[in-house]
Amino acid sequence: MPGGRLTQQERQQIALGLADGLAYAEIARRLDRPTSTVTREVMRNGGPTDYRADLAHRATERRAHRRRQPAPRGERAPSREYGRDAGAVREYEEAFTTLLMQSGLPKMMARVLTCLYTTDAGSLTASELVQRLQVSPASVSKAITFLESRDLIRRERDERRRERYIVDNELWYQAMIASAKANAQLAETARQGVGILGPDTPAAVRLENIARFVDFVGESIIRAAEQAREVLYTAPDATPDPAPDLAPGLASDPAPDPSV
Repeated sequence: MPGGRLTQQERQQIALGLADGLAYAEIARRLDRPTSTVTREVMRNGGPTDYRADLAHRATERRAHRRRQPAPRGERAPSREYGRDAGAVREYEEAFTTLLMQSGLPKMMARVLTCLYTTDAGSLTASELVQRLQVSPASVSKAITFLESRDLIRRERDERRRERYIVDNELWYQAMIASAKANAQLAETARQGVGILGPDTPAAVRLENIARFVDFVGESIIRAAEQAREVLYTAPDATPDPAPDLAPGLASDPAPDPSV
């Protein structure tokens, strides 16, 4: 309805219209909405070049949720474990989920991953995820399958033979190594094009430069992951040691010798 809130489908149409280079007025006409509604929607959610329908819809849901559940007056919000402020925790979970969505994860996958990362145990069963997120078992199952296929979580059985879904420190290391392997595949594919297109052609030179760049980045990722792996298992210090040199040739210049 012209006077109601934009639906997720309408936001998707706005995104498609922007991708096609349509003016706000034309997009509004197709939606039977005022031009000002479309203009305001786009500008408050990244502008015409960065507008994403899913993130815009989520931002609207968050604003509506805050309006429906104002903070209690004269008292703190209910707390969770360790005396945490439940309201602050919810806000953080929303922000973390939005960040994961901005990095490319679909909404439900981002919610499940956030839930696991902000749980002290770092693991939950499917039924616990359903209860915490208030979604269907099918939605959780689909999200788990997606996340597991990308090595973002792993599963194991507990003493009661229940499957638990886990995020642990080792997964970060494995994710970095997987990223490096993907870079290696990209470099190999780029170099295949060099032979096909001719080594002296502009296109082949471009592909070879891409391969060299990606090779360097991939090797740097592996080297950095190996050197920093122990950080994942070390308790933070009040005064952390200086960061190690992660790549040869990239360290800062040594301090001058005062005796010279």
